[in-house]
Amino acid sequence: MVDLSVEITGLTLRNPILTAAGPGARDGETLRAAAKGGAGGLVAKTVSVSAAKVPTPNIVAVRKGRAGSRRGILNAELWSELPVEQWLDKEYKIALDTGLPVIASLGYTPEDVASLAPKIEKAGVHALEFSTHYVGGHVEIAKALREAVEIPIFAKLSPKVDVVEVAKSVEPYVDGVVAINSLGPCLRINIETGKPMLGSESGYGWLSGASIKPVAIRCVADIARAIRKPVIGVGGVSDGEDVIEFIMAGAYAVEVCTAAILEGQTVYGRIASEMDKWLDAHGYDSVEDVRGLGLKHLTKKIVFTPPPKVDMEKCTLCGLCEKSCVYEAISTDKEGQELRIDKSRCQACGMCISVCPHDALSYD
Repeated sequence: MVDLSVEITGLTLRNPILTAAGPGARDGETLRAAAKGGAGGLVAKTVSVSAAKVPTPNIVAVRKGRAGSRRGILNAELWSELPVEQWLDKEYKIALDTGLPVIASLGYTPEDVASLAPKIEKAGVHALEFSTHYVGGHVEIAKALREAVEIPIFAKLSPKVDVVEVAKSVEPYVDGVVAINSLGPCLRINIETGKPMLGSESGYGWLSGASIKPVAIRCVADIARAIRKPVIGVGGVSDGEDVIEFIMAGAYAVEVCTAAILEGQTVYGRIASEMDKWLDAHGYDSVEDVRGLGLKHLTKKIVFTPPPKVDMEKCTLCGLCEKSCVYEAISTDKEGQELRIDKSRCQACGMCISVCPHDALSYD
């Protein structure tokens, strides 16, 4: 049986799948539902000195339709619409009753966090995550928190900053780094009306979901190689293989937001189950066995020699690789029983390998 538990700065998670500070963590009952749905730990929605006045509409799919929407969403969400007093008196208690580690998120200025953090710590949460959401002041906020509380502190970074530089600058004051925040600003226009689809100023929103995962993976890998503190990955996690990829990039755990919006609170357990099955199928006993495995390959250029190898026991002749080959190097024989790759045409671009749903193509 695979051991999915992880430990981060003294916090023991039953699996590395956390909620993220968004709609899926908007109050105590939502966090309780996430715990029942299989989350390994709980990150609550960000609080500040006053409740947010969120514009409407504030969430929109990147594209219409079920398949398209899974690519990502734009949101004009802000911090919690609930007053911080309600979190202190009620919501954190409900989350803590689940028995899972609870991380409170707060922002956005050094003065704000200095006044809020001691009260939140007193409420019993196990750690703090702070977000500047593009407004800067990372070091000043980290210092203010370090002076105000004794519980662990995590800094959540925006993909628009130099994540390595910022991670290094806050490392003396924090216990870990979270990467990344949503990407933006972005815009969607309703072509039937010509109007923006979000109710924020200029209709701007912030992109999250599968669309930003490659950015998040790069940021996590860069940070993991630059500092000694643990990194939590966030951005586009929707299945177990996404978690494996983040952990191979050096992450200790991940946070999930968009997938929970699209699927509901059982998404955490599904992702953990898929992760468990993948690790078991590949002969790994624990999450620790794969942490950072990808980092050693980032130090040098990898050269592939065409053509890729084809495992016909795995190949179903679905045709996806043939359709995606811009060099027309892939075909099936006349009987339709075997996949063939023309070595003279193949340019080792790698596209066929990435689209194959059965891992039938490889350079290994």
